[in-house]
Amino acid sequence: MKATNDTERTPVIQVRNLRNQFGSQVVHDQLNLDVWKGEVLGIVGGSGTGKSVLLRTIVGLNRPAAGSIHVLGADVLHGTRAERLETERRWGVAFQDGALFSSLTVLQNVMAPMREHLNLSHSLMKALGELKISLVGLPPFSCGKLPSELSGGMRKRAALARALALDPQIVFLDEPTAGLDPIGAAAYDDLIGELKRSLGLTVFMVTHDLDSLYAICDRIAVLAEKRVLVEGPIESMKDVDHPWVQEYFTGPRARAAQQSA
Repeated sequence: MKATNDTERTPVIQVRNLRNQFGSQVVHDQLNLDVWKGEVLGIVGGSGTGKSVLLRTIVGLNRPAAGSIHVLGADVLHGTRAERLETERRWGVAFQDGALFSSLTVLQNVMAPMREHLNLSHSLMKALGELKISLVGLPPFSCGKLPSELSGGMRKRAALARALALDPQIVFLDEPTAGLDPIGAAAYDDLIGELKRSLGLTVFMVTHDLDSLYAICDRIAVLAEKRVLVEGPIESMKDVDHPWVQEYFTGPRARAAQQSA
């Protein structure tokens, strides 16, 4: 992957002094993070470090106790509702379990964001939905299927198609390869890499999959001690003097993932 000069980089997500707290449990404290335009950023950390909480906070599903979040220049915590809706149109989210509407077909799921945010005819939304479904590698017959009629891998691709419905600049992925077999996971990684290149996407990816980290991530951000402990290219992680980072990035599974990358 090509290194990018700092002067050429544009932050599309800026998190400053973030504090997430649930009752007496403090998950994040003084957390700072920049996500750069056009990169795939992998968010990793041990159990309980709040990887998914961070994603949900950035997209507005969790209100932080303190801090600021700017996405594509917009203040997502303190902006007006109109500003918030405009910013939401510029990102897409695919959750770990897909979070598809169980009573809607795949095509209807993909069309749902269009119905909410766009004023288009049904025929145009249908054509765009079919295009997005094709874009993620699903066959045409999947358009009429319910989520329960799909395999796990197909549901993840359907969720990705819905995330792409509004032609977003940023895509948030929560454990996108969890539960997939190695072949399916590798194919999904390839798909994300191709979509990033062809659509110019910025990808914020929560994952524990070392193969994905080595295959498609430009940078890694490690959550530990209630903050972003370290960030940088995956090759630099082995030099970080922290027990969890050392165990995760220099263990046998990491060495196997590096050799297969």
